[in-house]
Amino acid sequence: MKKQAKGGSLHETLREHVMNKVIRYSLIGVCAVWLTGCATAWKFQRPAPPDVSSYTPTPLTTNLASAPTALGEPQSIVQGKRLTKYWWRALGSEKLNRLIKEALKHNPTLVAAEATLRQAEELYAAQAGSTRYPQLDGNMSAQRQRFNPGTLGQAGEAREFTLYNAGVGVRYTFDLAGGQRRALEALAARSDYQRFKMEGARLTLVANIVTTAMTQASLKRQIEITEHILKLQENQLELTRERIRLGHGRPDDVYPLQTQLEQTRARLPLLRNQLQQNRHLLAVLAGEAPAKRLPPSFTLEDFNLPSELPLLIPSELVRARPDILAAEALLHTAHAEYGVAISKLYPQLSLSAGLGTQALTTGALFGPGSAVWSLVGQLTQALFNPGLPAEKRAALAAFDAAAANYQAVVLEALRNVADVLRALDNDSKRLQALAAADLASEKSFESMQRRYKLGAISYYDLLIAQQQRLQTELDLTEGQAKRLLNTVALYQAMGGGLS
Repeated sequence: MKKQAKGGSLHETLREHVMNKVIRYSLIGVCAVWLTGCATAWKFQRPAPPDVSSYTPTPLTTNLASAPTALGEPQSIVQGKRLTKYWWRALGSEKLNRLIKEALKHNPTLVAAEATLRQAEELYAAQAGSTRYPQLDGNMSAQRQRFNPGTLGQAGEAREFTLYNAGVGVRYTFDLAGGQRRALEALAARSDYQRFKMEGARLTLVANIVTTAMTQASLKRQIEITEHILKLQENQLELTRERIRLGHGRPDDVYPLQTQLEQTRARLPLLRNQLQQNRHLLAVLAGEAPAKRLPPSFTLEDFNLPSELPLLIPSELVRARPDILAAEALLHTAHAEYGVAISKLYPQLSLSAGLGTQALTTGALFGPGSAVWSLVGQLTQALFNPGLPAEKRAALAAFDAAAANYQAVVLEALRNVADVLRALDNDSKRLQALAAADLASEKSFESMQRRYKLGAISYYDLLIAQQQRLQTELDLTEGQAKRLLNTVALYQAMGGGLS
């Protein structure tokens, strides 16, 4: 009976031991599954596109006004049409294409953006390599020691010896709460941010080159016309002085003409200064010093006006503009970093192991009986750390700030597109009116020329008519340039072909 009781007791003890292990491992498994669920439940969702279908409160004009003049060709806005990556080629200037190609290679701002992107990608690779996989290290050491048996209550004299160690160690931290995955996600989002910043820098560089070239062409033409007007005013002033000398005018007649002449003369240095600064800017945009190389000179005849302009709806625009995509990447980064802060509130499990040899001589280092090993598992749970909840709240505040910043960037992009679309419509109508005024001025001047040949008017009256003719031509030049600049502004507002 005693043997049976003893056997029954052993059986009960064994069963209890097994049940305890089953319960323990089951709890560990449940905790692991729960932690994994916590790590993956809060997945980043891209912001919803804006709930608007148009950019302006009133319907847009899709067919812009045309004008019977250079750069006044008909233009239509085509919804849903996307830009190509090399959108500037639609302007038809080989000189411009060569300049942009060179600038994309040598512009230091763009080179810096590309290098920053590479840095972000390598930082992600470094973090991924140190967290996704176990770390394996090799080590060798030698240390000189002095051992005194008396410290252990033993007899004997103190002795000195050298201890040699060689081995390998492996360590790995389990990502139970998903903190490492979220940290990698944040670095990946930062890489996306740098990539979109680089695309934005590329778009801005190209748009600046194109608008600077067009502005140069307009300034050159304005200077030519202003110089012509100045010569006519000088002739008019000389004729007036001659008439006064002959007694056919009053001395006071000189002053208004001289005032007008000097005002025109004062505009020329301003225009020349703008043109010279324009050349300096083109050289720097191309990655050259202004004194080292003279950039090509552009005229309005170098450019064509594209017949069709692309227009993306707002829901497509937010997936095409680099500035919006960069703001979205920052939002993604803040979201992932919030997940990292949350993961710190959960247990952290790490495992490390080492295998090596230890001996008193180098010859015995790899001999039998010198092997040593260790295996350490560590589970850490913060029990009282007021800083962790504060860190979580700070990360949540950063996420809220990134969300507000994203909304602001989207609203600014919508406003930018709306402004450009209105400018396209209004400036095309303005050019139409300027072309009509230029045509009327041309006919009026032709009429004055015929009357002058017939002797019906004086040369003085012909000079006044010619100045009026040039003034309308000056206004027309400015209107033609605006038509080109608005086209480039829409290309830029649509994201420059990034999508």
